Amino acid sequence: MKRHQDILERLQEEKYVEVSYLCKSLNVSAVTIRKDLKILEEKGLLFRTHGGASLDNPYINDRPVNEKEKISVSQKNEIAEAAAQLILENDSIMIASGTTVQALARCIRPKGKLTVITSSLNVTLELIKFKEVEVLQLGGYVRHSSSSVVGNYAAYILDNISCSKLFLSVDGIDLEYGLSTTHLEEAQLNKRMLSAAQKIILLVDSSKFGKKSFAKICDLEQIDEIITDKGISLSLIEKLEEKGITVTVMNKG
Repeated sequence: MKRHQDILERLQEEKYVEVSYLCKSLNVSAVTIRKDLKILEEKGLLFRTHGGASLDNPYINDRPVNEKEKISVSQKNEIAEAAAQLILENDSIMIASGTTVQALARCIRPKGKLTVITSSLNVTLELIKFKEVEVLQLGGYVRHSSSSVVGNYAAYILDNISCSKLFLSVDGIDLEYGLSTTHLEEAQLNKRMLSAAQKIILLVDSSKFGKKSFAKICDLEQIDEIITDKGISLSLIEKLEEKGITVTVMNKG
């Protein structure tokens, strides 16, 4: 069927499409589109998600950080370079765990004194070489897969500090479900980080959109800015901006 072919072609271009977008572009009802998506999923051609469809399985499994580092490398580096420009002289920031924020740590060139609070051991190792950077390494149990800490010790420290910005990276972003990660304790720690920062900046490559995992971090409305790559669709940018989020798209990668 031509409509099925059109849906698959749009998916190839966008990687993730919403039912509302398909209804408008193909001029058919939501009921029709959902039936089409069900048929195509049964054929193994796509994965249905809440309100849309994806070429990739939207449910994410935990993978070691050394594997994640090899995915979307150029996109992550560009996103990291843009994020580094947001760090001000004598700033106080928080950096969560993940390969994109680890790339941010590699891009930081301190202007004056910089205070960094982080749960990531890899971020600490990147920044410890700068005498201008004061690193507060959160303590707790170390996750082998992410080289980051979780637990009550880290949460206690976060309850007693405040910073200007949190640079956060996640495993999945879904318009309805929000931000999520594969590890429940990490999601809980990320929630505490949100409360300790004045501005929340999400650093994610476009492959994370339309995906989710079982451990929810927060709703999208809690995010102030997203920095991503040009793989994100225009319709998704519009929906994010409708939620009050500033979206910065890197043109290369």
